Amino acid sequence: MILTANNDVVAPDMTPIAEFLGANDPENFLTAFWILYILINVLSIIVFNLGFARKLPLLKNIVIYAAMLFGNMFITFLAFTLPIIESLFLAALVLGIYKLQLRRHKQLASEEE
Repeated sequence: MILTANNDVVAPDMTPIAEFLGANDPENFLTAFWILYILINVLSIIVFNLGFARKLPLLKNIVIYAAMLFGNMFITFLAFTLPIIESLFLAALVLGIYKLQLRRHKQLASEEE
């Protein structure tokens, strides 16, 4: 809630996903927060796995995922007013298309040999 100069209380503009989850209603805010947090974590893991070129050892993966889960808690607060989920979805889509094209190109190159 934002207090204006003439003492009016104004709710901040929310993203369409946050509004759909009912984040404007104080009773639904906690539920919307956890759903956004889970969505951000899932999309972050997908983007990380699609974008990172090589496989890491198990301990390094655990450290990275733990840091990601901790950091995404703060990003979730930003996701109420900024298009974080939409951006992660587009990044996952672009990286997925890139990986498919790369795999297809490698298969064609190996068939030509």
